Amino acid sequence: MSETHIHMAGHVVERHITRAGQGGDRDVFEYALLRVVPRVERGECINAGVVVYSRATAYVGARTHLDEARLLALDPAADVAGIRAALGAIELHCAGGEGAGQAARDDAGRRFRWLIAPRSTVVQPGPVHTGLTTDPAAEAERLLDLLVR
Repeated sequence: MSETHIHMAGHVVERHITRAGQGGDRDVFEYALLRVVPRVERGECINAGVVVYSRATAYVGARTHLDEARLLALDPAADVAGIRAALGAIELHCAGGEGAGQAARDDAGRRFRWLIAPRSTVVQPGPVHTGLTTDPAAEAERLLDLLVR
């Protein structure tokens, strides 16, 4: 089934609607970009990672890539080591186990929701988006290549 919408700019967009059971072997997933905002007061940011969650497969994972040159163009005094540590901590949090600390006992959905909660720090989550996938881990890599690198 599809719908046709006309946006304010006059563009016609076709949107496909998938109902429960019509996605084939694909499962719904959610993702959010991880943004680095080196000077919060300025609001300038670069994309530095993605967090992906699939309830159907109990998967939560993060992939990160910090473009140091772009970061330093926004703020030559940025704490690159600190930002890399924060991004690494997010990957550990998603992986669970000992590296996740107290969150290791939480399920994947709870870990994802904690990561996407708005915060006013240098590493911030963006809005949550959804899609369909057969492989959430591969989707994380695809989104990292598409939106970050």
